[in-house]
Amino acid sequence: MIPAGKRAAVIRALDDEGVDYVVTDETSGREYTAVATFPLPTAAVEPVLERLREAGIDESTYTVIIAAETVISRRFEALEDEYEEEADHAGNYISREELQAKADDLASGLRTYVLMTVISAVIATAGLLLDSPATVVGSMVIAPLIGPAMSAAIGTVVDDEEMFRRGVRMQVLGVAVAIAAATLFAFVLRTLALVPPGTDPLALAEVSERLAPNVLVLVVAIGAGVAGILSLMTGVSATLVGVMIAVALIPPAAAVGIGIAFRIPRLVVGAGVIVAVNVLSINLSALVMLWYEEYRPQRWFREDNARAAFVKRVAVLVAAIAVLSVFLGGVTYDSYVASTTEADIRTAAGDELAALDSEFELLELEVERSGTVPPLSTERVIVTVGAPPGGGVEGVADALDRRIEATIGTDVRVEVRLVTIDRA
Repeated sequence: MIPAGKRAAVIRALDDEGVDYVVTDETSGREYTAVATFPLPTAAVEPVLERLREAGIDESTYTVIIAAETVISRRFEALEDEYEEEADHAGNYISREELQAKADDLASGLRTYVLMTVISAVIATAGLLLDSPATVVGSMVIAPLIGPAMSAAIGTVVDDEEMFRRGVRMQVLGVAVAIAAATLFAFVLRTLALVPPGTDPLALAEVSERLAPNVLVLVVAIGAGVAGILSLMTGVSATLVGVMIAVALIPPAAAVGIGIAFRIPRLVVGAGVIVAVNVLSINLSALVMLWYEEYRPQRWFREDNARAAFVKRVAVLVAAIAVLSVFLGGVTYDSYVASTTEADIRTAAGDELAALDSEFELLELEVERSGTVPPLSTERVIVTVGAPPGGGVEGVADALDRRIEATIGTDVRVEVRLVTIDRA
């Protein structure tokens, strides 16, 4: 819509850009004198809109951007060639107005958002307790978490404080609702004995993998954030990317609920750290990606505000992730120590048994570790030894104890269990 007095400036701007256009008179009122319609390659949308802003077309006027399936025009082909280099650089990214509109479209109503989050968390909780990866994946498909995560980042770079605050509020609400729904559902299952009495959630693979997060969770979250914002910038469907973001948030939030309901503090802490790190990393990667691709506020004098907000929020996110990464790094190091220690003990036990009796066979090795702060210390080693009928293991425990302690350099209790092996 061309405001009164701006018609000549708008037409001149379109002519200078080499754009095909149609201008029709507007007779519904005196505020607007004409309507201009013109096709643009995706890479040309932002530069041409910027030129029109200089001509007097701003957010106070009506500008509608729609996707065109096909444009048949030689002048349009020339325009595509002109912006081809820019398209290669910008990756055919959409304009900031389209980006804001897409973020708004992803933000569902509060009632729908809460309801879908509750359903997703309940299904994820059931999937974890069933130890069913397929069910857990299904819960992610319906989780509506991509919108708030992207809105907070977009609101920062375009200096839309309301969009940023709404995105943050909705993210906090979504995580809180997911944990609360998972806790209540798991508690009901436990109270009504809908899960077998004495069930240990930590014995389930889908739950135990959320118990001790390592630094690889950062890779998942950062990748989800970058993929999410790229899906919006390129106009690609965000549905599949939304699943990726839900992968980082819904299952660990459900694991926190299970930990609360079953009174497993270790699970609450471990899964809680995953949720916190993932939320922060998704926001950080999306924010940095948007700024790197040069999305800025519409008005130049608001760039300083956006830059200050960007620096401040990136600093807060990096600091928070760094603090939580100490825990992740500790768990990663502990996993490394545990695996190398067990391998050393297994080798030492096998060699010692072979030296004691060639018929002794190492059947199973279990290493128990204790402590609260990684790396945990090795407390007890249980060695299951296969021996021929009539064979004894007198003195084997002492020999293994000496060999294992010499290998790992610390005191440890060794328990030997004898299994008779009779082969025909």
